[in-house]
Amino acid sequence: MMIRRDISKITQNHWHNGFLGTGHRAMAVLEGVPYKDSDPFILFMDDSLNLPGGEPVGGAHPHAGFETLSLVLEGNEKDWKTGSFELMTAGKGIIHTEEITSEQKLRMLQVWLVLPPEKRYAQPFLQKILLEDVPKIKTDEHEIRVYSGSSNGLISPLKNHTPFTLVDFRLMSGAVARQETPSHYNGLVYVLKGSVKAGDKIIKAEQAGWLDKTADVSTSSRLNNGNTEIQFEALENDTHFVLYAGQPHNIPVVHHGPFVADTMEDIAQMYKDFRQGKFPHLNDLPSKQKIIYSSEISL
Repeated sequence: MMIRRDISKITQNHWHNGFLGTGHRAMAVLEGVPYKDSDPFILFMDDSLNLPGGEPVGGAHPHAGFETLSLVLEGNEKDWKTGSFELMTAGKGIIHTEEITSEQKLRMLQVWLVLPPEKRYAQPFLQKILLEDVPKIKTDEHEIRVYSGSSNGLISPLKNHTPFTLVDFRLMSGAVARQETPSHYNGLVYVLKGSVKAGDKIIKAEQAGWLDKTADVSTSSRLNNGNTEIQFEALENDTHFVLYAGQPHNIPVVHHGPFVADTMEDIAQMYKDFRQGKFPHLNDLPSKQKIIYSSEISL
């Protein structure tokens, strides 16, 4: 018998002007949510870009102590391809450049995933998978894309320091889909378009529904290796939502600017290492620290 998972609460934030200036709208999906409830996710941005081009916006900047998850919802089919996904392990420190000078229309979900304390200073690493290589199920009623973890018998090839599940669901009205998650995972369902009944709650576009905390993890573990299941039913055609769920670290962290660490002393050291030129640029990583996945899995 599978333990049922439901939605405990629904949150909704608002669009604001993004750091790239004119034409950049951003929504901080985790704003107002305590880290203990979102652990291991510490930042979740929905970025909508309609940039006019001209003077450079963005630029080179550092990261350390966590991983970035970049899901391209609408790309330019050059630097950012629609449906592609990148997992960048910043670890002990990395620099990457997001400088835009041309006219651009993009929409991306950018999430920061905290590294386990023992892997805080892992070697920088990049993993990338294009849409055509993402494990997926496609029928007349739904499409399910598995970017990380597993769903409905499919398993993503991504290698994770922090175990997490990322699945993209696109359902026609009335279509039903299910998703298993370990009972101890924290997670959210973020609706991009339409509306969905998740468990016993209805989540609408631009809202996040939070997976509830299972009442009896020990019983769940005995029955099904700690797995739970949540059911989704689309209430509108072309309903589109994503599920992010991850293994919490249950350890407080410090987040300051582009860094995540265990103490403010660690943050200070990260800034010092950056100023001393100890962070490599993403473009300069050796090939052994980059993986582009290719898969023929498609049902």
